[in-house]
Amino acid sequence: MTYKRIKWFILWTPTLTIALWEYLRHAFLLPYVSMDLGNALAPVIVMTVTATLLIKLFRMLESTNESLQQAKAAKAAFMEREQLARELHDGISQSLFLLSVKLDKLEQAKDNEAVKETAQQLRRTVRHVYEDVRQSIASLRSEPSRTDVQWMQAVREMAEELERGGLAVELNWQLAEGRLSSKEKVELLAIVREAMLNVRKHANASCLAVHARPDSEGGSGFRCTIEDDGTGAEPAQLMAKGRYGIRMMQDRAKAMGWQFGVRARDSADADGALPAKGTIVEVIKEAER
Repeated sequence: MTYKRIKWFILWTPTLTIALWEYLRHAFLLPYVSMDLGNALAPVIVMTVTATLLIKLFRMLESTNESLQQAKAAKAAFMEREQLARELHDGISQSLFLLSVKLDKLEQAKDNEAVKETAQQLRRTVRHVYEDVRQSIASLRSEPSRTDVQWMQAVREMAEELERGGLAVELNWQLAEGRLSSKEKVELLAIVREAMLNVRKHANASCLAVHARPDSEGGSGFRCTIEDDGTGAEPAQLMAKGRYGIRMMQDRAKAMGWQFGVRARDSADADGALPAKGTIVEVIKEAER
């Protein structure tokens, strides 16, 4: 029996008991039971029904409420694990991947100048990892909402890192800072960073373009695309087991009520900046009506 139904039974049981007693007394028992005796028996009957039926209903209510509390606790624990997974993936995992790329570059360095430059990049990345760990710990120990977003700073830093690795990056960001809430900034920038890193990891691309523009002058919607000229991938491969990045981007967009899609580039998408090949990641927020 559901929690709501149990509450209705508890609410209506005394009323129905009195109504049934009064009907039986006046319809059938009036010749045998006097008015005073009937009035005296009414509370006894209600108490008897309460002691038998309502006590059982209260026990069922307590059991149902306990189950609901356990379900809420399990959901809260799952949300905390999900938050931890996002913090690790968005910050530490991305930084460690860039660190591994720089280590590969260090192994391939042939002169002292290149070794020194790569070593400095490694130190910067290690500091980024350290800051990401501290920020993740602080975020997990405080309120989930984050309002101290440095708008576009994370994307620019990611673009610089990718350019050092030989990937040409074009940023065309036309969304003003005041168009999105702090929550929207966090989620959109996390999606953009992850899409950019996926290009470096999997696309084997030479060029990457990030475009974001409002849907109209003064409107609340926007369209953001991350395009590359790489080898591309089938949708089944993108959503395969172990591909957490695409799923996290999809979950973030869904939670915000945005449209999210990954598709191959074709001739209709070619605009001169990139050839008609590669992959497009697209995030769309519909304008409010």
